[in-house]
Amino acid sequence: MKEDLELKQFRDLMPAPDHWEEGFGVKAMIGGLFVGLIMTPASMYMSLVMGGGIGSAAQWVTLILFIEVARRSFTVLKRPEIYVLYYMAGASFVGGTTPLLWNQFLAQSESIREFGLSNYIPAWVAPSDPDVLGSRNFFQSAWLVPIGLLAIGMFIQRVDHFGLGYVMYRLTSDVEKLAFPMAPVGAAGITALADASSGQDTWRWRTFSFGAVLGMGFAVVYMALPAVSAAMLGGEPLSIFPLPFYDLTKHTQHFLPAMPMMLSFDLALVIVGMVLPFWAMVGSAIALLVVMIANPLLYKAGILHHWSPNVGAIATLNANYLDFFLSFGLGLTFAIALIGILKAFGSVIRKKRELDRTAVTSFDWKALLHPPPGRGDFSLWIALGIYVFSTAASITMAVLLLRHSALAKQGSALTPGLIAVLCFYGFVYTPFISYVSARLEGIIGQSVAIPFVREATFILSGYKGAAIWFAPFPAHNYGAQTVYFRKTELTGTKFWSMVKAEAFIFPVILLATLLFSQFIWKIAPVPSSSFPYAEKFWEMQAFQQSILLSSTMPGGEHGPFFEAFRLPYIAVGLGLALVLYGGLSFFGIPILMVYGIIRGLDQSTPMAILPQFVGALLGRYYFAKRFKDNWPQYRIVFAAGYGCGVGLVMMLSLGLVFMTKSVYQSAF
Repeated sequence: MKEDLELKQFRDLMPAPDHWEEGFGVKAMIGGLFVGLIMTPASMYMSLVMGGGIGSAAQWVTLILFIEVARRSFTVLKRPEIYVLYYMAGASFVGGTTPLLWNQFLAQSESIREFGLSNYIPAWVAPSDPDVLGSRNFFQSAWLVPIGLLAIGMFIQRVDHFGLGYVMYRLTSDVEKLAFPMAPVGAAGITALADASSGQDTWRWRTFSFGAVLGMGFAVVYMALPAVSAAMLGGEPLSIFPLPFYDLTKHTQHFLPAMPMMLSFDLALVIVGMVLPFWAMVGSAIALLVVMIANPLLYKAGILHHWSPNVGAIATLNANYLDFFLSFGLGLTFAIALIGILKAFGSVIRKKRELDRTAVTSFDWKALLHPPPGRGDFSLWIALGIYVFSTAASITMAVLLLRHSALAKQGSALTPGLIAVLCFYGFVYTPFISYVSARLEGIIGQSVAIPFVREATFILSGYKGAAIWFAPFPAHNYGAQTVYFRKTELTGTKFWSMVKAEAFIFPVILLATLLFSQFIWKIAPVPSSSFPYAEKFWEMQAFQQSILLSSTMPGGEHGPFFEAFRLPYIAVGLGLALVLYGGLSFFGIPILMVYGIIRGLDQSTPMAILPQFVGALLGRYYFAKRFKDNWPQYRIVFAAGYGCGVGLVMMLSLGLVFMTKSVYQSAF
């Protein structure tokens, strides 16, 4: 099957340069410190308030500020320097809340207690002493081991970025010369800022500025007003729009029973809908309508039997997950993985054919050992050595931690068979799935993963206890890492610049994570009313995680997991997705619609589908007609500018929040 025509728009947005420059220097170091000390706490705080943090906004804010400083210093930031700043800003962003904050909550969550798991959470995950948890202080002896394990894990993760992912990039980009259609998304924004830094007034900079102004205006009303008002005035925050969503379930439960009705007013979702493929958004909207019809029917049929009226959207999601959607969702994800793997293998078999007009028809194996001169490549043997080191270290840590849990009688003894399984996933499964995923990233801009691999391994291993769920598991998918190397190449940045940036940023990330986790925890208990997203969603996430943990507990074969895990429902999800894929393929309907439908049917993000669909309609039927052929490029740069505007406002407002909370915490 050939690729959808819509994805071809991304392929030639930015040609690869013919030379590369060094991007790491003093400017990048200052930028990394700036993000680590200012943007990291803002991202962590926003992940607790409305979920997802501020995402790439931290990166764009850093670039804008440093470009303006450079202008006033009568200097110019080159594109490689801007990209390294962007990369370091992304590395400093901890991706939402930290494991420390989550683990302290999990150790004392209501779901963990209800499932009888409290005594099985290992001390190397989080202390169980109520006095220790009640003090809300990470800097005490009970937290030394969890913090030490966090530091080791972060170090291995940073080093691992230049291991097997780099090898896969050399295979898919240099040898197969795949297109990587999503790589220009970030590179286009970097180019826009590089033009601005050099004083060029281009369409990229103007489009970026329009997006930034819109982001700033909306962030003031939607995010800054509630955060600052709650900090300054105390009590309930002043908000025009509910955070993180408005719950309509109690208003619609009479004619839509067991259907979680949630509406988000986040404009970022509309922007995302403009950027993502149109037919995928259409498919998600269709799936939402199907779920609205199906859930009441499933309830009347007695399948969604745990739901009861007046419980709200989150409790409805939990009940439906236990009754039906855990198994049905697994079937859907199995179908996605199967489709992706079949497509990848099909493209390998047809490697000497033309997939479409822009694809390469043959492999260039000489390029594997002879990369473009001047790009800053390093030896493939070094990359393979990094991969072996990181995998072996993860397996060793898992063995030591599981043995410790066995001695503490929180888990069964570690068997040679389980160690062999860990080695299999680290050295056999990981290279296989990484190559498959890397090829899909290069062809259609999407990754693939085989679902439930980790969970099935733990359940079938015969291990009893909860410790295995928290130990390192050496099954990784490095396919997405190839996109970062492609972005580096497109921006004309030497690869060694990224190595230097990682070496510098690691201690910054570690210190920022520890210090600001402690500061946020001191503001208020996490979760609590001070953190709306965490208060509404964390218990739901703990509920779903507890179901999985119960599967390996003594007597777990009669527990809630095996009540929720039902093969007929899995078969329904798998069969439905495969039939949709085959039917749409036969009638020539865009295959991306299948992915959208599957995404909507799993009921995981009902609040995001409607605003994203609105954005897709605006993009296709208004902006595309107005800007014609320029719209595919405009929407990418505009979305980057919007993220920057949001980040600028949140950096200012959250600075006020932290300052105010610090004063309130003072003994004076």
